[in-house]
Amino acid sequence: MTMIDVRLGVQQRVYAAYRQPFFEALAAECRHGMSLFAGTARPGEHIPQSDALENGSFYPAKNHHLFSGGLYLCWQAGLLAWARSFDPQVLIVEANPRYLNLRQTINLVHKRCGKVIGWGLGSPEVNGFSGLMIRELRQRLYNSIDAIITYSQQGSAEYLAAGIPEDRIFIAPNAAVDRQDFPLPDRPDAYYQDRPTILFVGRLQERKRVDLLIKACSRLNASATPRLWIVGDGPERQVLESLAMTSEADVTFFGSKFGEELAYLYQQADLFVLPGTGGLALQQAMSYGLPVMAAEADGTQLELVRDGNGWLLPPGDVDALIAALQSALANLSTLRARGAESYRIVNEEINISGMVSVFSNAVAAVKAGN
Repeated sequence: MTMIDVRLGVQQRVYAAYRQPFFEALAAECRHGMSLFAGTARPGEHIPQSDALENGSFYPAKNHHLFSGGLYLCWQAGLLAWARSFDPQVLIVEANPRYLNLRQTINLVHKRCGKVIGWGLGSPEVNGFSGLMIRELRQRLYNSIDAIITYSQQGSAEYLAAGIPEDRIFIAPNAAVDRQDFPLPDRPDAYYQDRPTILFVGRLQERKRVDLLIKACSRLNASATPRLWIVGDGPERQVLESLAMTSEADVTFFGSKFGEELAYLYQQADLFVLPGTGGLALQQAMSYGLPVMAAEADGTQLELVRDGNGWLLPPGDVDALIAALQSALANLSTLRARGAESYRIVNEEINISGMVSVFSNAVAAVKAGN
């Protein structure tokens, strides 16, 4: 892996705990140091957060959250002062025009002959009252950065359509874990007590569509009735628990789990299902040799879920989810084979090391453009 030969600054709205392994790996490659600037989440977001960076420095911000929904805005107090003090030669920012003092910080870095790289999911269509304003703010932001990093081909296509040149777009598939130092878990040739176990891990919020998974499990044929394990917390938990109580599904809510407790649940499950948006938990499940099933919701899944290791489903379609679950659970040998392919993909293709390499390449490219 090529060392990053600049002083690197990274801005984030929130320093999520699941990002710490990536930021530690990225900081370890920075020859002249890396500083991470991030604030705290909004009340009710239920994002586990970190406040340390062993391989670099962490600068805590004060986020001021304004409005909500389509009108949400954020002011990160201290952002400009941090940029002046650390003086990054390259600054990586969330490519989100809702951060009110981001443009001012970008201008400062450029004034000091630095470069700025955006980092974002993509640039999907926005409609409604705020759509025109968001499109205008996005375009101003895109015009002010020197390159952009995205997670997927879909995100790349959206940024290309927004006018960012192709040679300034870098694709770094989203990763939460690195190549594993343990072998493929040895799962038995039969379901435990003749019943499969389905696992979901993630924040319990509406866009994850865990409600569809509960409904689907309650409508499967009796011979394939699975255990459904739901790991995580969030604003939708009470609603989902109420739905589970009135359904025929066998659902257990574990709350938030980490470390060995979470690893144990991954090792005991037979299939991982993500019925809504997301991607990081998919990659983590794959690292434990689980086949995966996901809705094509935001593009990040397309890099991870393939015919060889899982099933891609249309978003919001409970009937398609039921049919896929019925088919997948009926053939255990296929399920195990797809789990083995998941493990291979993480160890050979999509992992933190690969993600860091793309970031390193993006930094080198913008510096070479001086």
